[in-house]
Amino acid sequence: MEENYLNYPKHLVAVDCIIFGFDGDELKILLVQRNFEPKKGEWSLMGGFVDDQESSDQAANRVLNTLTGLENIYLEQLNTYTEIDREPTARIMSISYYALINIQDNIQINEKYNAKWFDLKDRPDLIFDHNAMVKDAVLRLRRRATTRPIGFELLPEKFTMKDLQNLYEAIFDEKYDKRNFTSKINALDVLVNTNEKDMSSSKKGSFLYTFEEEKYNKKISEGFMFKI
Repeated sequence: MEENYLNYPKHLVAVDCIIFGFDGDELKILLVQRNFEPKKGEWSLMGGFVDDQESSDQAANRVLNTLTGLENIYLEQLNTYTEIDREPTARIMSISYYALINIQDNIQINEKYNAKWFDLKDRPDLIFDHNAMVKDAVLRLRRRATTRPIGFELLPEKFTMKDLQNLYEAIFDEKYDKRNFTSKINALDVLVNTNEKDMSSSKKGSFLYTFEEEKYNKKISEGFMFKI
């Protein structure tokens, strides 16, 4: 005898995206201003409902593409939020994702959503449980950045050692000694010096590096541990 699922309650399922960027100095978060009730005019994460014919991963990618025009960006499922009263209009369960975006990419922000980049530390208060989602995403980002090279997703293809140090200082909200940081990064042996220089910071200039993903993957297959 087949189970009659019509007798069970039905709930809405949504995705919410915590979108991080880096401007060279500060870790940023992309937020949207709601244009509908409830909480019209307040700031929130970008989200949407999961359609009948898509997975939550597909929904999150669609939501991100709708807002930024970008595809194939770093996106990781974070957590599921199911508190009964998390939204006042209906029983909505949300699956959160965090994304890492290089702000210098050609991002075409959809004007429909009145989106704006904020410094992570100076962001406005968010609706519903979105503040908790951001807090969880920051903790996950820090764990990942310690053991995986995901920080490079936030940088342009070519970057200086100072750019990289600024990024990690922004992610972990602490300062590092320049010599020790450079020594630790060089010991990982996953960067390539392009022999090009960024001349904007000084007359002497700073060498530009790229992350060598193929070499990193080979080292991982041989038992290498990425650790900052």
